[in-house]
Amino acid sequence: MIWFLLKRLGWMVLTLWVVFTTSFFLMRAVPGGPFDSEKKLPAAIKRNIEKRYQMDRPLSEQYWSHLWATMRCDFGPSYKLEDYTVNDVIAQGFPVSASLGILAMTFALSLGLVSGVVSAVLRNSVYDVSFMVAATIGIAVPNFVLASLMIVLFVFFWPVFPAAGWGELRQIILPALCLGAPFAGYISRLTRTGMLEVLGLDYIRTAYAKGLTTREVVIRHALRGAILPVVSYLGPATAGILTGSLVLEQIFALPGMGSHFIEAATQRDYTLAMGMVMVYTFLLFVMNTLVDLSYSMIDPRVEVD
Repeated sequence: MIWFLLKRLGWMVLTLWVVFTTSFFLMRAVPGGPFDSEKKLPAAIKRNIEKRYQMDRPLSEQYWSHLWATMRCDFGPSYKLEDYTVNDVIAQGFPVSASLGILAMTFALSLGLVSGVVSAVLRNSVYDVSFMVAATIGIAVPNFVLASLMIVLFVFFWPVFPAAGWGELRQIILPALCLGAPFAGYISRLTRTGMLEVLGLDYIRTAYAKGLTTREVVIRHALRGAILPVVSYLGPATAGILTGSLVLEQIFALPGMGSHFIEAATQRDYTLAMGMVMVYTFLLFVMNTLVDLSYSMIDPRVEVD
């Protein structure tokens, strides 16, 4: 276990360095800069601004300076948000994005697991067909299209939830449902497939032969083996939830990291965009590591090394 974590730590450091280096040079390879606008600044003012943010230095010197600061978890000042550092922006936006992601994943796991198990146990029934059709629709419809539909239905026709904002639980329910819907569809299909495979094994037939009820067989014996594909999917699902929240935070006007990331990309705010990329990369690596550890805990036959 310790050796596994040490290896993952080494790979994480290498991955973060590769992502940092690639992002640093790609951002600066794009024509234009953070201080270019339709109204051209006087040359003297532009030189002073570039000097303030150390952009007048050679590119290699900027790279090593930013790399050293990033290693100390100091992403520097934002080029566009005056009086704010990137660390301040992340500290303000991360709790919002984390709350949205956790609620969306909770919704996806709850609905996906329950519908997948019911579909497998009641195979070829009305419930099975209905759940699989709903899962297919959830996967096929983009979350921003679903968000527009949800706003029309539950804000205008049936005013239950607010259209936007942050501060109350009901303001985050709609975006969480829209964000978690496609992942609930994937989890439902994976759970159904895994459950059907497990229900055909000999030890499940033995459990039925001993007189156990369907509920006992599913919960005590079948579910643990059936959710292994779901556990493997949680890593990519986490990535999808993090990237999918970028658009939904804009639609529902949530002050999360996603809205700042889009603004940083469009306005060429190098430091803010770099900080967001590094935080997302770190979170994805940590979540994938936790998924691998949980996989070995669910199935003792799997060894982490």
